[in-house]
This record gives sequence, structure tokens and C-alpha cells, in this order.
Amino acid sequence: MNVEVFKTNVQKEEDKNYVIAVIQAQFPNCKINFDLEDCDKILRVEGVDLEPNHIINYVNCLGYICVKLE
Repeated sequence: MNVEVFKTNVQKEEDKNYVIAVIQAQFPNCKINFDLEDCDKILRVEGVDLEPNHIINYVNCLGYICVKLE
């Protein structure tokens, strides 16, 4: 199981729910959550064989900024 952590610009609860729903549809076996309280609006994705660039591309296509944190 891998965990990838991303910095985003998602601000609102409804935006968070939308992003989670879209990512979950593409990666149904992943566990996805946000920490909007964090200054970096953290997105965490947990799953097997994760490709961080795929997550970044999906979030970017939705109009949000998403950058992998090391």
C-alpha cells in the first residue's frame, strides 16, 4: 500500500467532495481524503500501484492546482 501526499488549492467542502468523487471514480480501490485545515490543503491518496502524475493530471483537469509533496 502506497500513500501519496499532494498540496492543492481546494478551499471549499463542496469542491473537496467533487474532487474526491472524480478521483474515486477513476481509482476505485484507493482511499482518498483531504485536510482543508492544513495551510497546504493536503490531498492524501492511499492505494496499490499509485501513479502520482495521474492524480495530478485529474485534479489539474478539474481546474485545481495539485503538486506532489516529497
